[in-house]
Amino acid sequence: MWTERANGDGQAAPREPKVIVGAAIIDGGRVLACARSAPPEVAGMWEFPGGKVEPGETETAALARECAEELGVRVEIGERVGRDVRMAHGRSVLKVYAARLLHGDRPRALEHSELRWLSATELNTVTWLPADTPIVAALHPLLR
Repeated sequence: MWTERANGDGQAAPREPKVIVGAAIIDGGRVLACARSAPPEVAGMWEFPGGKVEPGETETAALARECAEELGVRVEIGERVGRDVRMAHGRSVLKVYAARLLHGDRPRALEHSELRWLSATELNTVTWLPADTPIVAALHPLLR
């Protein structure tokens, strides 16, 4: 789905959706889940760490930057997990990548209220944000 904006002639021109990247950081058969601290309507819900891809930035570079900012860790980005998930009425798309921690780094909750490592059997013990829910199902094979 494309959103539209007016071009110089006042006609609608297609706009590509903003890309949001997420990291499914896997370690020892478990994936890292992060509890949102804000905004209030989603505080306490769980997500994969990540954020917006900035202009001129690749998806993997954005994800590495976001993991450093949110968790204080360095990661190696792997393959995509699951499908693209449309968000914000098609104005954004979430793309999640598998990742692994580098250099013995351990995540810290710098921007989240809580972190949890979840096994495949524990994935449904937290309330995921709606956009992250389709990715959860795709994680099962990676956590065995």
